[in-house]
Amino acid sequence: MLETKDLILDKAKFSDWEGMYHNVWSHSESARHMLWRVTTSENDARIRIQKTIEFQKDHDTYLVYEKAGGEPIGFAGVEQIAPAVYGETGICLGPAYVGRGFGKQILQALVQYCKEDFEATEFLYSTREQNEASIRLAMSQGFTLIASEQKIDSRDGQPYKLLKYSLKL
Repeated sequence: MLETKDLILDKAKFSDWEGMYHNVWSHSESARHMLWRVTTSENDARIRIQKTIEFQKDHDTYLVYEKAGGEPIGFAGVEQIAPAVYGETGICLGPAYVGRGFGKQILQALVQYCKEDFEATEFLYSTREQNEASIRLAMSQGFTLIASEQKIDSRDGQPYKLLKYSLKL
């Protein structure tokens, strides 16, 4: 579990399916810059939370909960890229929770976690070129653009440019 001023990052529970469905998974604007598809039914959300719980058993990923009320409002995670190099595996918030400084809190918590728990010396962050808010977040936290890569979105076959950033710790 990770904690920030306003948020808790913790492993999913089955009861989170409804909050994640209503707050995140059913919103196309949440999925727009990510590689997942919108969940279109409550039954699919129940299946998705079970898959999330299983995935989180072997991966350093979390649901994001707002402290005020305990509602699940997003997800985030990290992975090791190379010795002492870690990166985020995606940071996503539901549309009602964007623009409130939560992305900054999540990113800072993930960086600090990797630095303290894994002695990371570098943290990597990536975003699509069209995701202006994510680019601003990276720049505000001192990340440096190190590469860009042409990709194809597996959902619709459309090309996009993935920007890769680095922060030396």
